[in-house]
Amino acid sequence: MEANYVPVYVMLPLDVISTDNQLEKPDKLRTQIKSLKSAKVDGVMLDVWWGIVENEGPQMYNWSAYRQLFQIIREEGLALQAIMSFHQCGGNVGDVIYIPIPKWVREISESDPDIFYTNYKGVRNEECLSLGVDNQPLFLGRTTIQMYRDYMKSFRESMEDFIDAGLIKDIEVGLGPAGEMRYPSYPETQGWVYPGIGGFQCYDKYLQEDFNAAVTKAGHPEWELPGEDAGEYNDTPESTKFFNSNGTYLTEKGKFFLTWYSNKLIIHADQILDEANQVFLGCRVKLAAKVAGIHWWYFHPSHAAELTSGYYNLTDRDGYRPIARMLSRHYAIFNFTCVEMRDSEQPEKAKSGPEELVQQVLSAGWREGILVACENALSRYDANAYNQILKNARPNGVNKSGPPKLRIFSMTYLRLSADLLQENNFSLFKIFVKKMHADLDYLPNSDEYFAPIEPMARSKPEIPIDEILEATTPEEPYPFDSETDMPVGGGGGGGNLFTAIFSSLGKIKSIFFK
Repeated sequence: MEANYVPVYVMLPLDVISTDNQLEKPDKLRTQIKSLKSAKVDGVMLDVWWGIVENEGPQMYNWSAYRQLFQIIREEGLALQAIMSFHQCGGNVGDVIYIPIPKWVREISESDPDIFYTNYKGVRNEECLSLGVDNQPLFLGRTTIQMYRDYMKSFRESMEDFIDAGLIKDIEVGLGPAGEMRYPSYPETQGWVYPGIGGFQCYDKYLQEDFNAAVTKAGHPEWELPGEDAGEYNDTPESTKFFNSNGTYLTEKGKFFLTWYSNKLIIHADQILDEANQVFLGCRVKLAAKVAGIHWWYFHPSHAAELTSGYYNLTDRDGYRPIARMLSRHYAIFNFTCVEMRDSEQPEKAKSGPEELVQQVLSAGWREGILVACENALSRYDANAYNQILKNARPNGVNKSGPPKLRIFSMTYLRLSADLLQENNFSLFKIFVKKMHADLDYLPNSDEYFAPIEPMARSKPEIPIDEILEATTPEEPYPFDSETDMPVGGGGGGGNLFTAIFSSLGKIKSIFFK
Protein backbone atom coordinates (compact mmCIF):
# COMPACT_ATOMS: atom_id res chain seq x y z
CA MET A 1 0.00 0.00 0.00
CA GLU A 2 2.87 2.39 0.72
CA ALA A 3 3.56 2.70 -3.04
CA ASN A 4 0.12 4.34 -3.40
CA TYR A 5 1.13 7.18 -1.05
CA VAL A 6 1.48 10.42 -3.08
CA PRO A 7 3.39 13.11 -1.12
CA VAL A 8 1.82 16.55 -0.88
CA TYR A 9 3.83 19.78 -0.87
CA VAL A 10 2.46 23.29 -0.35
CA MET A 11 3.84 26.38 -2.08
CA LEU A 12 4.98 29.07 0.30
CA PRO A 13 3.88 32.70 -0.29
CA LEU A 14 5.69 34.48 -3.12
CA ASP A 15 6.82 37.25 -0.77
CA VAL A 16 8.15 35.11 2.08
CA ILE A 17 11.55 36.67 1.32
CA SER A 18 11.29 40.44 0.80
CA THR A 19 12.74 42.31 -2.16
CA ASP A 20 15.51 43.60 0.13
CA ASN A 21 16.44 39.99 0.97
CA GLN A 22 14.91 39.65 4.44
CA LEU A 23 12.81 36.81 5.83
CA GLU A 24 9.38 38.34 6.40
CA LYS A 25 7.61 37.68 9.73
CA PRO A 26 9.51 34.51 10.64
CA ASP A 27 7.43 33.81 13.77
CA LYS A 28 4.16 33.98 11.83
CA LEU A 29 5.62 31.80 9.10
CA ARG A 30 6.80 29.20 11.59
CA THR A 31 3.29 29.05 13.05
CA GLN A 32 1.84 28.52 9.57
CA ILE A 33 4.39 25.82 8.80
CA LYS A 34 3.45 24.08 12.05
CA SER A 35 -0.16 24.12 10.84
CA LEU A 36 0.92 22.46 7.59
CA LYS A 37 2.84 19.87 9.59
CA SER A 38 -0.32 19.18 11.61
CA ALA A 39 -2.12 18.45 8.34
CA LYS A 40 0.56 15.78 7.62
CA VAL A 41 1.82 17.49 4.47
CA ASP A 42 5.19 16.22 3.33
CA GLY A 43 6.91 19.47 2.51
CA VAL A 44 6.83 22.93 0.99
CA MET A 45 7.84 24.47 -2.31
CA LEU A 46 9.72 27.75 -2.49
CA ASP A 47 10.84 30.22 -5.16
CA VAL A 48 14.52 31.05 -4.81
CA TRP A 49 14.56 34.37 -6.62
CA TRP A 50 17.54 35.24 -8.82
CA GLY A 51 16.44 38.87 -8.65
CA ILE A 52 16.87 38.86 -4.86
CA VAL A 53 19.99 36.75 -4.35
CA GLU A 54 22.20 38.16 -7.15
CA ASN A 55 20.72 41.65 -7.34
CA GLU A 56 23.72 43.61 -6.07
CA GLY A 57 26.08 42.64 -8.88
CA PRO A 58 27.36 39.75 -10.98
CA GLN A 59 28.26 36.74 -8.83
CA MET A 60 27.55 38.71 -5.65
CA TYR A 61 25.24 36.19 -4.02
CA ASN A 62 23.49 36.67 -0.68
CA TRP A 63 21.81 33.52 0.61
CA SER A 64 21.41 34.54 4.27
CA ALA A 65 17.62 35.00 4.28
CA TYR A 66 17.10 31.72 2.45
CA ARG A 67 19.37 29.89 4.88
CA GLN A 68 17.29 31.27 7.75
CA LEU A 69 14.11 30.05 6.06
CA PHE A 70 15.55 26.62 5.21
CA GLN A 71 16.53 26.19 8.86
CA ILE A 72 12.94 26.82 9.99
CA ILE A 73 11.63 24.29 7.47
CA ARG A 74 14.20 21.76 8.64
CA GLU A 75 13.40 22.31 12.32
CA GLU A 76 9.69 21.79 11.67
CA GLY A 77 10.34 18.46 9.96
CA LEU A 78 9.19 19.24 6.42
CA ALA A 79 10.93 18.53 3.12
CA LEU A 80 11.63 21.18 0.48
CA GLN A 81 11.22 21.63 -3.26
CA ALA A 82 13.42 24.56 -4.35
CA ILE A 83 12.70 26.50 -7.55
CA MET A 84 15.58 28.21 -9.32
CA SER A 85 13.46 31.23 -10.23
CA PHE A 86 15.22 33.04 -13.08
CA HIS A 87 12.09 35.03 -13.92
CA GLN A 88 10.31 38.11 -12.66
CA CYS A 89 7.52 37.88 -10.11
CA GLY A 90 4.74 40.19 -11.27
CA GLY A 91 2.52 40.02 -14.31
CA ASN A 92 1.11 36.52 -13.92
CA VAL A 93 -2.04 35.22 -12.23
CA GLY A 94 -1.66 35.34 -8.45
CA ASP A 95 1.49 37.48 -8.38
CA VAL A 96 1.17 39.66 -5.27
CA ILE A 97 4.65 41.18 -5.25
CA TYR A 98 7.05 42.66 -7.80
CA ILE A 99 10.47 40.99 -7.91
CA PRO A 100 12.32 41.85 -11.12
CA ILE A 101 15.33 39.99 -12.45
CA PRO A 102 18.65 41.42 -11.18
CA LYS A 103 19.12 45.15 -11.60
CA TRP A 104 22.51 44.84 -13.28
CA VAL A 105 21.01 42.48 -15.90
CA ARG A 106 18.18 44.91 -16.62
CA GLU A 107 20.72 47.70 -17.05
CA ILE A 108 22.27 45.79 -19.95
CA SER A 109 18.92 46.02 -21.73
CA GLU A 110 19.30 49.80 -21.90
CA SER A 111 21.90 49.32 -24.63
CA ASP A 112 20.56 45.99 -25.91
CA PRO A 113 16.77 45.66 -25.40
CA ASP A 114 16.78 42.51 -27.54
CA ILE A 115 17.85 40.46 -24.55
CA PHE A 116 14.12 40.28 -23.75
CA TYR A 117 11.33 38.40 -25.53
CA THR A 118 9.62 40.63 -28.08
CA ASN A 119 6.28 40.44 -29.91
CA TYR A 120 5.77 41.27 -33.58
CA LYS A 121 4.96 44.89 -32.73
CA GLY A 122 8.31 45.27 -31.00
CA VAL A 123 6.94 45.31 -27.44
CA ARG A 124 9.47 43.86 -24.98
CA ASN A 125 8.65 41.57 -22.08
CA GLU A 126 10.99 41.91 -19.10
CA GLU A 127 9.73 38.83 -17.24
CA CYS A 128 12.75 36.79 -18.27
CA LEU A 129 15.59 36.72 -20.76
CA SER A 130 14.91 35.56 -24.30
CA LEU A 131 16.18 32.10 -25.14
CA GLY A 132 17.74 33.85 -28.14
CA VAL A 133 20.56 35.02 -25.84
CA ASP A 134 21.14 31.65 -24.15
CA ASN A 135 24.61 31.41 -25.67
CA GLN A 136 25.40 35.09 -26.23
CA PRO A 137 28.18 36.49 -23.94
CA LEU A 138 26.32 39.75 -23.37
CA PHE A 139 26.33 39.82 -19.57
CA LEU A 140 29.75 41.18 -18.68
CA GLY A 141 31.33 38.30 -20.55
CA ARG A 142 28.92 35.56 -19.49
CA THR A 143 26.07 33.97 -21.43
CA THR A 144 22.59 33.49 -19.97
CA ILE A 145 23.22 29.80 -19.43
CA GLN A 146 26.53 30.52 -17.70
CA MET A 147 24.78 32.97 -15.36
CA TYR A 148 22.17 30.35 -14.49
CA ARG A 149 24.89 27.71 -13.99
CA ASP A 150 26.89 29.95 -11.67
CA TYR A 151 23.77 30.79 -9.65
CA MET A 152 22.92 27.11 -9.20
CA LYS A 153 26.55 26.32 -8.32
CA SER A 154 26.51 28.99 -5.63
CA PHE A 155 23.19 27.62 -4.34
CA ARG A 156 24.65 24.13 -4.06
CA GLU A 157 27.76 25.35 -2.25
CA SER A 158 25.81 27.59 0.13
CA MET A 159 23.12 25.02 0.90
CA GLU A 160 25.35 21.94 0.96
CA ASP A 161 24.52 21.13 4.60
CA PHE A 162 20.77 21.20 3.87
CA ILE A 163 21.24 19.07 0.75
CA ASP A 164 23.38 16.53 2.60
CA ALA A 165 20.79 16.36 5.39
CA GLY A 166 18.10 15.39 2.86
CA LEU A 167 16.01 18.52 3.38
CA ILE A 168 15.86 19.37 -0.34
CA LYS A 169 14.11 16.69 -2.39
CA ASP A 170 14.08 18.29 -5.82
CA ILE A 171 15.40 21.29 -7.70
CA GLU A 172 12.88 22.72 -10.15
CA VAL A 173 14.83 24.66 -12.76
CA GLY A 174 13.15 27.80 -14.07
CA LEU A 175 12.93 27.72 -17.85
CA GLY A 176 10.79 30.74 -18.71
CA PRO A 177 8.04 33.08 -17.48
CA ALA A 178 6.47 31.98 -14.19
CA GLY A 179 9.29 29.43 -14.07
CA GLU A 180 7.58 27.46 -16.81
CA MET A 181 9.07 25.98 -19.97
CA ARG A 182 7.25 28.24 -22.41
CA TYR A 183 7.31 31.58 -24.18
CA PRO A 184 5.58 34.55 -22.44
CA SER A 185 2.77 34.39 -24.96
CA TYR A 186 -0.13 35.61 -22.80
CA PRO A 187 1.18 38.58 -20.77
CA GLU A 188 -1.44 40.27 -18.63
CA THR A 189 0.85 43.29 -18.40
CA GLN A 190 0.35 43.81 -22.14
CA GLY A 191 -3.42 43.44 -22.04
CA TRP A 192 -3.97 39.71 -22.53
CA VAL A 193 -7.27 38.42 -21.11
CA TYR A 194 -8.44 34.79 -20.88
CA PRO A 195 -9.17 33.07 -23.28
CA GLY A 196 -7.16 35.06 -25.82
CA ILE A 197 -4.91 33.07 -28.16
CA GLY A 198 -1.81 34.99 -27.09
CA GLY A 199 1.03 35.88 -29.42
CA PHE A 200 4.34 34.52 -30.70
CA GLN A 201 7.38 35.94 -28.89
CA CYS A 202 10.32 35.54 -31.28
CA TYR A 203 10.99 39.01 -32.64
CA ASP A 204 14.12 40.02 -30.73
CA LYS A 205 17.02 40.37 -33.14
CA TYR A 206 18.73 37.20 -31.92
CA LEU A 207 15.76 34.93 -32.60
CA GLN A 208 15.04 36.70 -35.87
CA GLU A 209 18.63 36.07 -36.99
CA ASP A 210 18.31 32.43 -35.97
CA PHE A 211 15.08 32.01 -37.93
CA ASN A 212 16.53 33.72 -41.01
CA ALA A 213 19.51 31.38 -40.93
CA ALA A 214 17.19 28.39 -40.56
CA VAL A 215 14.96 29.27 -43.53
CA THR A 216 18.00 30.04 -45.68
CA LYS A 217 19.47 26.64 -44.83
CA ALA A 218 16.12 25.06 -45.70
CA GLY A 219 16.17 26.73 -49.13
CA HIS A 220 13.38 29.21 -48.39
CA PRO A 221 15.03 32.54 -47.59
CA GLU A 222 11.77 34.27 -48.60
CA TRP A 223 9.87 32.84 -45.61
CA GLU A 224 9.20 35.35 -42.84
CA LEU A 225 8.05 35.14 -39.25
CA PRO A 226 4.28 35.40 -38.67
CA GLY A 227 3.05 38.96 -38.26
CA GLU A 228 -0.43 40.46 -38.26
CA ASP A 229 -1.76 37.22 -39.74
CA ALA A 230 -1.30 35.59 -36.30
CA GLY A 231 -3.65 38.13 -34.74
CA GLU A 232 -3.63 39.99 -31.44
CA TYR A 233 -3.39 38.64 -27.89
CA ASN A 234 -7.17 38.53 -27.34
CA ASP A 235 -8.25 37.26 -30.75
CA THR A 236 -9.97 33.95 -31.39
CA PRO A 237 -8.33 31.43 -33.73
CA GLU A 238 -10.96 31.82 -36.46
CA SER A 239 -10.43 35.59 -36.60
CA THR A 240 -6.83 35.12 -37.78
CA LYS A 241 -5.29 33.96 -41.04
CA PHE A 242 -2.69 31.88 -39.25
CA PHE A 243 -4.95 29.81 -36.95
CA ASN A 244 -8.28 29.59 -38.81
CA SER A 245 -9.64 26.34 -40.21
CA ASN A 246 -7.53 26.62 -43.37
CA GLY A 247 -4.81 28.69 -41.74
CA THR A 248 -1.12 29.17 -42.36
CA TYR A 249 -0.30 26.72 -39.57
CA LEU A 250 -1.31 23.90 -41.96
CA THR A 251 1.04 24.99 -44.76
CA GLU A 252 4.65 23.95 -45.33
CA LYS A 253 5.76 27.43 -44.27
CA GLY A 254 3.62 27.33 -41.12
CA LYS A 255 4.81 23.86 -40.14
CA PHE A 256 8.43 24.91 -40.59
CA PHE A 257 7.97 27.93 -38.33
CA LEU A 258 6.13 26.01 -35.62
CA THR A 259 8.75 23.26 -35.64
CA TRP A 260 11.54 25.82 -35.33
CA TYR A 261 9.70 27.75 -32.59
CA SER A 262 8.98 24.67 -30.47
CA ASN A 263 12.40 23.10 -31.09
CA LYS A 264 14.12 26.24 -29.81
CA LEU A 265 12.21 25.82 -26.54
CA ILE A 266 13.22 22.16 -26.20
CA ILE A 267 16.88 22.93 -26.92
CA HIS A 268 16.76 25.84 -24.42
CA ALA A 269 15.47 23.57 -21.66
CA ASP A 270 17.87 20.77 -22.57
CA GLN A 271 20.92 23.02 -22.31
CA ILE A 272 19.96 24.52 -18.96
CA LEU A 273 19.05 21.14 -17.46
CA ASP A 274 22.37 19.73 -18.64
CA GLU A 275 24.16 22.47 -16.68
CA ALA A 276 21.92 21.85 -13.65
CA ASN A 277 22.73 18.15 -13.80
CA GLN A 278 26.46 18.88 -13.69
CA VAL A 279 26.02 21.31 -10.80
CA PHE A 280 24.05 18.87 -8.63
CA LEU A 281 25.90 15.73 -9.73
CA GLY A 282 26.11 13.29 -6.84
CA CYS A 283 23.51 15.11 -4.72
CA ARG A 284 20.49 13.17 -3.47
CA VAL A 285 18.02 15.40 -5.27
CA LYS A 286 15.98 15.17 -8.45
CA LEU A 287 15.72 17.80 -11.15
CA ALA A 288 12.29 18.98 -12.27
CA ALA A 289 10.87 21.19 -15.03
CA LYS A 290 7.41 22.75 -15.11
CA VAL A 291 5.23 22.83 -18.24
CA ALA A 292 2.19 25.11 -18.28
CA GLY A 293 -1.36 23.79 -18.65
CA ILE A 294 -2.54 25.81 -21.66
CA HIS A 295 -5.99 24.29 -21.75
CA TRP A 296 -7.92 26.96 -23.68
CA TRP A 297 -8.50 26.35 -27.40
CA TYR A 298 -7.51 22.71 -26.86
CA PHE A 299 -10.64 21.69 -28.76
CA HIS A 300 -9.97 24.04 -31.66
CA PRO A 301 -8.10 22.29 -34.50
CA SER A 302 -5.22 24.78 -34.27
CA HIS A 303 -4.65 24.57 -30.48
CA ALA A 304 -3.74 28.25 -30.95
CA ALA A 305 -2.88 29.15 -27.34
CA GLU A 306 -0.60 26.13 -27.04
CA LEU A 307 1.17 27.00 -30.31
CA THR A 308 1.94 30.58 -29.26
CA SER A 309 3.31 29.24 -25.95
CA GLY A 310 5.71 26.94 -27.80
CA TYR A 311 3.82 23.65 -27.51
CA TYR A 312 3.37 22.37 -31.07
CA ASN A 313 0.45 20.15 -30.18
CA LEU A 314 -2.27 19.16 -32.68
CA THR A 315 -4.66 16.25 -33.07
CA ASP A 316 -2.13 14.55 -35.35
CA ARG A 317 1.01 15.74 -33.53
CA ASP A 318 1.89 15.21 -29.87
CA GLY A 319 3.57 18.36 -28.59
CA TYR A 320 4.35 17.07 -25.10
CA ARG A 321 5.97 13.68 -25.51
CA PRO A 322 9.05 15.24 -27.21
CA ILE A 323 9.46 17.38 -24.07
CA ALA A 324 9.20 14.24 -21.93
CA ARG A 325 11.81 12.50 -24.11
CA MET A 326 14.21 15.41 -23.65
CA LEU A 327 13.62 15.36 -19.87
CA SER A 328 14.29 11.63 -19.78
CA ARG A 329 17.99 12.10 -20.50
CA HIS A 330 18.31 14.22 -17.35
CA TYR A 331 16.19 11.86 -15.18
CA ALA A 332 14.05 14.95 -14.60
CA ILE A 333 10.52 15.15 -13.24
CA PHE A 334 7.84 16.46 -15.63
CA ASN A 335 5.77 18.87 -13.52
CA PHE A 336 2.39 19.85 -15.01
CA THR A 337 -0.32 22.26 -13.92
CA CYS A 338 -4.14 22.64 -14.04
CA VAL A 339 -4.85 19.18 -12.57
CA GLU A 340 -7.73 20.52 -10.48
CA MET A 341 -9.77 21.71 -13.46
CA ARG A 342 -12.80 20.13 -15.12
CA ASP A 343 -14.03 20.88 -18.62
CA SER A 344 -17.47 21.76 -17.29
CA GLU A 345 -16.02 24.66 -15.28
CA GLN A 346 -14.75 26.45 -18.38
CA PRO A 347 -16.75 28.83 -20.60
CA GLU A 348 -17.92 27.17 -23.80
CA LYS A 349 -16.38 29.90 -25.96
CA ALA A 350 -12.85 28.95 -24.78
CA LYS A 351 -13.07 25.43 -26.31
CA SER A 352 -11.11 24.38 -23.26
CA GLY A 353 -10.08 20.83 -22.42
CA PRO A 354 -8.10 20.67 -19.17
CA GLU A 355 -9.13 17.08 -18.45
CA GLU A 356 -8.05 15.78 -21.84
CA LEU A 357 -4.89 17.88 -21.76
CA VAL A 358 -3.84 16.52 -18.37
CA GLN A 359 -4.55 12.98 -19.54
CA GLN A 360 -2.46 13.51 -22.69
CA VAL A 361 0.49 15.11 -20.89
CA LEU A 362 0.70 12.65 -18.00
CA SER A 363 0.48 9.78 -20.47
CA ALA A 364 3.31 11.31 -22.50
CA GLY A 365 5.54 11.40 -19.44
CA TRP A 366 4.74 7.86 -18.37
CA ARG A 367 5.30 6.52 -21.89
CA GLU A 368 8.79 8.02 -21.84
CA GLY A 369 9.47 6.32 -18.52
CA ILE A 370 9.87 9.47 -16.42
CA LEU A 371 8.35 10.68 -13.18
CA VAL A 372 5.42 13.07 -13.45
CA ALA A 373 4.33 15.58 -10.81
CA CYS A 374 1.42 18.01 -10.69
CA GLU A 375 0.24 21.37 -9.40
CA ASN A 376 -3.11 23.10 -9.29
CA ALA A 377 -3.25 26.28 -11.39
CA LEU A 378 -5.66 28.20 -9.14
CA SER A 379 -6.26 28.27 -5.40
CA ARG A 380 -9.23 26.00 -4.77
CA TYR A 381 -10.71 24.80 -1.48
CA ASP A 382 -13.64 22.66 -2.68
CA ALA A 383 -14.28 18.93 -2.96
CA ASN A 384 -14.71 19.08 -6.74
CA ALA A 385 -11.16 20.36 -7.19
CA TYR A 386 -9.65 17.99 -4.64
CA ASN A 387 -11.39 14.98 -6.18
CA GLN A 388 -10.18 15.95 -9.64
CA ILE A 389 -6.62 16.13 -8.34
CA LEU A 390 -7.03 12.75 -6.63
CA LYS A 391 -8.29 11.20 -9.86
CA ASN A 392 -5.32 12.52 -11.82
CA ALA A 393 -2.88 11.52 -9.09
CA ARG A 394 -3.89 7.84 -9.38
CA PRO A 395 -5.90 7.60 -12.63
CA ASN A 396 -6.85 3.97 -12.07
CA GLY A 397 -7.18 4.13 -8.33
CA VAL A 398 -5.38 2.54 -5.40
CA ASN A 399 -3.90 -0.94 -5.63
CA LYS A 400 -4.19 -2.49 -2.17
CA SER A 401 -1.71 -5.26 -2.98
CA GLY A 402 1.09 -3.26 -4.60
CA PRO A 403 2.02 -0.18 -6.60
CA PRO A 404 -0.87 1.44 -8.51
CA LYS A 405 -0.95 0.97 -12.27
CA LEU A 406 -0.35 4.70 -12.72
CA ARG A 407 0.49 7.46 -10.26
CA ILE A 408 2.18 10.82 -10.08
CA PHE A 409 5.40 11.27 -8.11
CA SER A 410 4.14 14.18 -6.00
CA MET A 411 1.52 16.91 -5.80
CA THR A 412 2.26 20.55 -4.99
CA TYR A 413 -0.68 22.58 -3.75
CA LEU A 414 -0.98 26.29 -4.56
CA ARG A 415 -0.64 27.95 -2.02
CA LEU A 416 -0.17 28.63 1.73
CA SER A 417 -2.42 31.54 2.68
CA ALA A 418 -4.82 32.79 5.31
CA ASP A 419 -7.67 31.46 3.15
CA LEU A 420 -6.24 27.94 3.18
CA LEU A 421 -5.83 28.04 6.96
CA GLN A 422 -9.42 29.22 7.51
CA GLU A 423 -11.08 26.53 9.64
CA ASN A 424 -13.52 25.02 7.14
CA ASN A 425 -11.04 25.18 4.26
CA PHE A 426 -8.26 23.64 6.31
CA SER A 427 -10.46 20.83 7.58
CA LEU A 428 -11.24 19.76 4.02
CA PHE A 429 -7.60 20.20 2.99
CA LYS A 430 -6.52 17.80 5.75
CA ILE A 431 -8.90 15.19 4.37
CA PHE A 432 -7.47 15.79 0.89
CA VAL A 433 -3.93 15.19 2.16
CA LYS A 434 -5.05 11.98 3.88
CA LYS A 435 -6.62 10.74 0.64
CA MET A 436 -3.50 11.63 -1.37
CA HIS A 437 -1.67 9.48 1.17
CA ALA A 438 -4.08 6.62 0.32
CA ASP A 439 -5.50 6.80 3.86
CA LEU A 440 -2.11 5.83 5.28
CA ASP A 441 -0.32 7.48 8.16
CA TYR A 442 2.37 10.03 7.36
CA LEU A 443 5.48 8.40 5.82
CA PRO A 444 8.64 10.49 6.29
CA ASN A 445 10.51 8.89 3.37
CA SER A 446 7.66 7.89 1.09
CA ASP A 447 9.82 8.00 -2.06
CA GLU A 448 11.56 4.83 -0.89
CA TYR A 449 8.39 2.86 -1.62
CA PHE A 450 7.99 4.16 -5.18
CA ALA A 451 10.97 6.00 -6.69
CA PRO A 452 13.90 6.32 -4.27
CA ILE A 453 15.95 9.49 -4.55
CA GLU A 454 19.45 8.34 -5.50
CA PRO A 455 22.63 10.40 -5.91
CA MET A 456 22.22 12.31 -9.17
CA ALA A 457 23.85 10.51 -12.11
CA ARG A 458 25.28 12.30 -15.11
CA SER A 459 22.74 13.06 -17.84
CA LYS A 460 22.65 10.59 -20.69
CA PRO A 461 24.13 11.66 -24.06
CA GLU A 462 22.32 14.41 -25.94
CA ILE A 463 19.38 13.08 -27.94
CA PRO A 464 19.42 14.28 -31.57
CA ILE A 465 16.48 16.58 -32.29
CA ASP A 466 15.25 14.24 -35.05
CA GLU A 467 15.03 11.43 -32.50
CA ILE A 468 13.20 13.70 -30.07
CA LEU A 469 10.70 14.60 -32.80
CA GLU A 470 9.93 10.92 -33.42
CA ALA A 471 7.91 11.25 -30.21
CA THR A 472 5.45 13.57 -31.96
CA THR A 473 3.56 10.56 -33.37
CA PRO A 474 0.32 10.58 -31.37
CA GLU A 475 -0.92 7.62 -29.34
CA GLU A 476 -4.10 7.19 -27.37
CA PRO A 477 -3.56 8.32 -23.77
CA TYR A 478 -3.79 5.85 -20.93
CA PRO A 479 -7.40 5.37 -19.76
CA PHE A 480 -8.37 7.38 -16.69
CA ASP A 481 -11.24 6.49 -14.37
CA SER A 482 -14.15 8.92 -14.48
CA GLU A 483 -13.89 9.63 -10.74
CA THR A 484 -11.40 8.98 -7.95
CA ASP A 485 -11.86 5.91 -5.77
CA MET A 486 -10.78 7.94 -2.72
CA PRO A 487 -12.95 11.08 -2.71
CA VAL A 488 -12.85 13.69 0.03
CA GLY A 489 -16.08 14.37 1.90
CA GLY A 490 -18.97 15.09 -0.42
CA GLY A 491 -17.85 12.69 -3.16
CA GLY A 492 -17.28 13.83 -6.72
CA GLY A 493 -20.12 16.30 -6.68
CA GLY A 494 -19.46 18.22 -3.49
CA GLY A 495 -22.42 17.34 -1.28
CA ASN A 496 -22.68 20.34 1.02
CA LEU A 497 -23.31 24.07 0.91
CA PHE A 498 -19.69 24.97 1.71
CA THR A 499 -18.40 22.87 -1.17
CA ALA A 500 -21.01 24.26 -3.57
CA ILE A 501 -20.08 27.87 -2.76
CA PHE A 502 -16.36 27.34 -3.29
CA SER A 503 -16.96 25.28 -6.40
CA SER A 504 -18.90 28.21 -7.85
CA LEU A 505 -16.11 30.63 -6.92
CA GLY A 506 -13.62 28.32 -8.62
CA LYS A 507 -15.70 28.33 -11.77
CA ILE A 508 -15.88 32.12 -11.78
CA LYS A 509 -12.09 32.37 -11.39
CA SER A 510 -11.55 29.86 -14.17
CA ILE A 511 -13.42 32.07 -16.59
CA PHE A 512 -10.80 34.77 -16.19
CA PHE A 513 -7.59 32.92 -15.36
CA LYS A 514 -5.77 29.79 -16.43
